[in-house]
Amino acid sequence: MNFYVLTLFPEMVMSGLNTSIIGKGVEKGLLNIEAINIRDYAGNKYGKVDDYPYGGGAGMLMQPGPVYRSYESVVDKIASERPTRVVYLTPTGNVFHQDMAKELAQEENLIFLCGHYEGIDERVLDKIVTDPVSIGDYVLTGGELPAMVMIDAISRFVPGVLKNEVSAETESFHENLLEYPQYTRPEEFMGEKVPEVLLSGHHGKVDAWRREQSLLRTAKFRPDLLKKAELTEKERQFIQKSLENADK
Repeated sequence: MNFYVLTLFPEMVMSGLNTSIIGKGVEKGLLNIEAINIRDYAGNKYGKVDDYPYGGGAGMLMQPGPVYRSYESVVDKIASERPTRVVYLTPTGNVFHQDMAKELAQEENLIFLCGHYEGIDERVLDKIVTDPVSIGDYVLTGGELPAMVMIDAISRFVPGVLKNEVSAETESFHENLLEYPQYTRPEEFMGEKVPEVLLSGHHGKVDAWRREQSLLRTAKFRPDLLKKAELTEKERQFIQKSLENADK
């Protein structure tokens, strides 16, 4: 899978994505990540890509020309018959979630556009952006960190990137549930013991316990997710009874 990041800070993007699981995915040839410096397409010897906004206001705005030319450079390189999706990282976009990551992982090529200053001229956004996306209700200095977050999450669904192919299907947010608590050696730490069921060797009981713990953890920390989760009537009753007992 190919990721192309249009940015004013290519070093920041590449240094953050060349390590850990994503870095190994690049080494194995499963992922290709390129950061394109928008300043290289400024069209002037100073590398200037911003100007004051029409109508006044605080801050500077990224000009449309350099952004569009950097985008064209990627499209010409890809030369794909299939339209390439362009993700623009913006607080006004749809909130990023696990299902979106899984869906975007089906693409062969993705372009990420990182804004800076007070944003980007609307005219170029109208021409090239297909997916405006936000990673949460807060403001960051630029789109680089959100782009890195999305690339990390999406890459986990690319076959072969994770050592354990089951991992992406069992971690948090799978089936709209949070992941169950996990334990490793030693069996006892500061007076706390590993739950007996995990030492039993009985896979059926372990799976049932993990499912229950996922239900309880989601109900406690992210009850909003339960509205979208596919639960049996028995599981709904289990959650309700557990919550009632916790209130007593």
